[in-house]
Amino acid sequence: MNETLELLEEHRLFGGWQQRYRHTSSSVNGPMTFSIYLPPTADDTPPPVLYWLSGLTCNDENFTTKAGAQRIAAELGLVLVMPDTSPRGETVANDPGYDLGQGAGFYVNATQAPWAAHYRMYDYVSIELPALVREHFNVSDRQSISGHSMGGHGALMLALRHPKRYRSASAFAPIVNPSEVPWGCKAFTAYLGTDETTWRAYDTCYLLAQTTARLPLLVDQGDSDQFLPDQLQPARLAQQAEEQGWPLTLRTQSGYDHSYYFIASFIEDHLRFHASHLKA
Repeated sequence: MNETLELLEEHRLFGGWQQRYRHTSSSVNGPMTFSIYLPPTADDTPPPVLYWLSGLTCNDENFTTKAGAQRIAAELGLVLVMPDTSPRGETVANDPGYDLGQGAGFYVNATQAPWAAHYRMYDYVSIELPALVREHFNVSDRQSISGHSMGGHGALMLALRHPKRYRSASAFAPIVNPSEVPWGCKAFTAYLGTDETTWRAYDTCYLLAQTTARLPLLVDQGDSDQFLPDQLQPARLAQQAEEQGWPLTLRTQSGYDHSYYFIASFIEDHLRFHASHLKA
């Protein structure tokens, strides 16, 4: 691959390093940024990696600055990798709405104009970025994935499509059935077209019903989340998991909303969950 990484910033943090990079992505046909936390290590043993996918309107810095994950990642010896949520730039298609275009890539490979030229976040997150991280950093091939809202959709969807690639997956307030809710219908119509059968490849509920492989899933959902009734639908995921005998842990957290205060409250549980499977 031999892609050049441009270091944008670097900070010492809990004995490790918080870094942010820019590079030219072949997947999205333009520049991309990602953040990475490199924990302190006692020796040269490559540490495992947890990928974090963020939600609508976010970029690679929201989780880095708001979740408070690095302290536990340092203790557990986990590398954290946070990609941006879409391609960006003056030549990249956009939309006035917050839920489409830049900041709203939905982790799919767009097939429709004008989005198809750059919006190939599925390839970027599942293929290009992991290869880039392995090339430039001392990391093992053991990896897990997590995310929030749109990123929760991305994390669960990628894990179900590649159950042997990830040791575990988790999500906070994920969009589990995007083919059936307003956020997903809007994005999938724009990016993938009106043939709804093409949407299923990116729909967690549909994938879970079709996949025979198994990997551990942890989902947290706040019961005071303003998007719970219309956009998130965790009960549908629970029903599919029960019908398929899938090892899903779905927790409802009383009083919590959709914000990063919710994520910060339970991120330690998720990191320890992933560490138990990454190091098993």
